[in-house]
Amino acid sequence: MKKLYISMFVLSGLLFSGCSDDFLDVEPTEAIPADPNLVNSDAGATGFVTAIYNQFLGWEMSSFGWNAVSSIISDDADKGSDPGDAGGDKDIVDALTYNASTPSFQSTWNANYAGINRCNQALEMFPKLDKASATLKARLVGETKFLRAFMYFTLVKGYGGVPIVDHLALVPISEEDRKMQLTRKSPAEVYAFIEKDLNDAIEALPLKSAYTGADVVRVSKGSAYALLAKVSLYQKKWQAVIDNCDKVTGYSLVSDYSLQYKKEGEFGPESIFEINGVGSTSSPGFGIGNYTVSQAPRGAGGWGWGFNTPTQGLADAYEPGDVRRAATIIFRGSVLYDGTPVPSTVANPRYNYKAYSSAFYNQEFTDTNLRYLRYAEVILMKAEALNELGDTSSAIPLVNQIRKRAGLGDTPFTSQSDIRKAIYKERRLEFAFEHDRWFDIVRTGQAQAAMAADGKNFIVGKHELWPIPTSFLREANGLSDQNPGGY
Repeated sequence: MKKLYISMFVLSGLLFSGCSDDFLDVEPTEAIPADPNLVNSDAGATGFVTAIYNQFLGWEMSSFGWNAVSSIISDDADKGSDPGDAGGDKDIVDALTYNASTPSFQSTWNANYAGINRCNQALEMFPKLDKASATLKARLVGETKFLRAFMYFTLVKGYGGVPIVDHLALVPISEEDRKMQLTRKSPAEVYAFIEKDLNDAIEALPLKSAYTGADVVRVSKGSAYALLAKVSLYQKKWQAVIDNCDKVTGYSLVSDYSLQYKKEGEFGPESIFEINGVGSTSSPGFGIGNYTVSQAPRGAGGWGWGFNTPTQGLADAYEPGDVRRAATIIFRGSVLYDGTPVPSTVANPRYNYKAYSSAFYNQEFTDTNLRYLRYAEVILMKAEALNELGDTSSAIPLVNQIRKRAGLGDTPFTSQSDIRKAIYKERRLEFAFEHDRWFDIVRTGQAQAAMAADGKNFIVGKHELWPIPTSFLREANGLSDQNPGGY
């Protein structure tokens, strides 16, 4: 996070020197300074939350493994790279032949629980910081609860019911806390926990317009309402989707779709929740580790590893004139917006344009941002909910807003079933490579047909949920079961 990470350098040695990021192994009391006065200030309080944001810059949280389980797994992306380079497990994720020991599912589980642990540490410490501003602490609690809710949302979408860990356990850990950490809750219980965190966040967070300077990277009240709408979408609570979308105010679509994915378009009027990468060759470490280079063109004349490449099916799904195609896909033999040529000799015909960094295109840490929530999604979520409730005539103008920005004409469809398909298609093209496609096709029942069209065998009753990591089940020792599907 731009400049926000500075205080974390001082805090990191105090907070995390004796602390494992795996929530099953963490000894929380060793992670809390014996003397809260060491961090008893506004900067100290802010540093705890900065540490949570910084979790999203991690290799495991937002890069190689995450791309596998949220993108390569879907019909929007292929493994890419060279045939002989599996990227550890990207080939079996692409082919849907993974199992409970596949590393990318383990790393995604670990990274999110490590982030949740940081959230719990922050919430534990805030009441002890009596020299920090009460107003600031209240806002930071809101940010923390939003970020914890977001991580649990990732977990429940992917794995189904998961353990809910909402506090730091004493060391040695009690039997009650051990069972809490190792027992999966139902999806309904996880969603209820997420909703509680988001409602708390809504009460504490300011509007986006209240942030200035370096603080524009922070989540706001609109972020919490938008995520709550999305959480409701996944539960088919259609009226709640509409109500929460209507409360996301102060945002608008940018006129140039492609600008959002360039440096000058960061945190613009459409941005609701965006992870900030800070590229630097002199002081590396504050971009998303290898996010850009792992997806950059590979082979003769290329500069990256070439993974997570757009499928032909995705490229063909765009209508003629849709500006999103050229903003989403790097084509072999083209010239990028900054004049960088992509030689015809690179290994793959297509690459992810949204991961490109002009200034640090071949560096480990770049200035590429991750866009997790944009106002375009608020529009399409509301359209979907209206249509599902039978108000198709009100949904159509919302679909047309998205199409107009893409350079297209109004949708020709009018029936509820056709508009449903139109919304699904707009979601695919609007948010390609923004880590939504897999979850979308699963939640809407499109997965089997969509994957078959991409040559993949999606097995109903198995592939809807990711496998629970074997290492967790071994530790749980009967307290939690594997997901269905014979993993």
